[in-house]
Amino acid sequence: MTLPAASAARASAATLRRAVAASAVGNATEWFDYGIYAYGVTYISAALFPGEAQEATLFALGAFAVSFLIRPLGGAFWGPLGDRLGRKSVLALTIVLMAAATFLVGLIPTYDQIGFWAPLTLMLLRMVQGFSTGGEYGGAATFMAEYAPDARRGFFGSFLEFGTLAGFSFGALLMLGFSLLLGAEAMHDWGWRLPFLVAAPLGLVGLYLRSRIEDTPVFRELEAEEADRQVRTGLRALLVGYWKPLLVMGGLVIALNVVNYTLLSYMPTYLERRLGLSTQEALLVPIVGMLFMMLCLPFAGALSDRLGRKPLWWFSLIGLFVLVTPLYHLMGTGVAGAVAGFMILGLLYAPQLATISATFPAMFPTQVRFAGFAIAYNVATSLFGGTAPALNSWLITKTGDQLMPAYYMMASCVVGMVALAFAVETAGQSLRGPQPPGSKS
Repeated sequence: MTLPAASAARASAATLRRAVAASAVGNATEWFDYGIYAYGVTYISAALFPGEAQEATLFALGAFAVSFLIRPLGGAFWGPLGDRLGRKSVLALTIVLMAAATFLVGLIPTYDQIGFWAPLTLMLLRMVQGFSTGGEYGGAATFMAEYAPDARRGFFGSFLEFGTLAGFSFGALLMLGFSLLLGAEAMHDWGWRLPFLVAAPLGLVGLYLRSRIEDTPVFRELEAEEADRQVRTGLRALLVGYWKPLLVMGGLVIALNVVNYTLLSYMPTYLERRLGLSTQEALLVPIVGMLFMMLCLPFAGALSDRLGRKPLWWFSLIGLFVLVTPLYHLMGTGVAGAVAGFMILGLLYAPQLATISATFPAMFPTQVRFAGFAIAYNVATSLFGGTAPALNSWLITKTGDQLMPAYYMMASCVVGMVALAFAVETAGQSLRGPQPPGSKS
């Protein structure tokens, strides 16, 4: 009798590893796109937009933000679909759309070749990418959380964000590597397109991994029970019955993603345009910082399983609020200061990033988990996260103050602290059943 039990345990462990890989690779594909766009924005703006360099860069950052404006529509579409048809089916569709849109960006003719159609095509593809991401991220986090053991959800969930930074870093390294290998002239001419073309094989790998695993045990249990089927709700019931966790999660996401997109997506532009670092230096600093953050994530996730999610969030939000301005001053001292400042900011931010997959899915019951996560996350991200690079650039231009990104991050941390005061601690709580984890009812 012990042999079958051991075999079942091994099978369960193998299934968990496949679930982690399937979630993380899709998320890596999403963030690979953000990485190559953020690190190639100088080349993209010159190739696809008219005007002087600074004006074209602002337009390109605006196109980056466009994809986020469509994400709530994607969340509203994919979220309920994922709660009705299953997490796996939706994730297979979103990764195909996402990878295809990124791949096609690399094929857009230049502004000199087709005029206004070049930026318009880019914006349309960014909208497709944003629409698919509206279901991808919430679905991947839900998938990961529902497969992970309750007592180790923080640890396993951290690997989704490991995939985030891995994808972003891979995209950044590709853009940096090609720029060093090919030189500025070739990069502006055609080299910037090459990293976008890599999205196709990445998407196929993610689709293959997701096709080889069943839907989550939590979803299958609920699906198998007729009584639980009657509990399932649509968007209207979600908004009426779960408005408080929607607002709480929205506030936390504002803090999370203002920091995220300011730190990861906008930083190369900030370091080059505002602080005067060379293109290669501006690309290298965040890469070093992100690799350091990747090492921190599993430890932060495991620590949240022991101490709880909220203590780690309090540490992160308060630490960022107090130290972000001095650290921005440090980054302004040169390359060494920029690396040190970024790494400390990354260390302070890691407790938030590592616990997304453990914290946010646990705010909703199974029958509305995908939709609740997708809608709250994407609305807040579209309004405050994806717009952060363009808004930071605009604020600096209008005020002349190079510390505006630091002030914006401080304000977002205040919003996050208010939301965190109303959050329910769910570390170790089961995600099964039609009641929210940690619910007293």
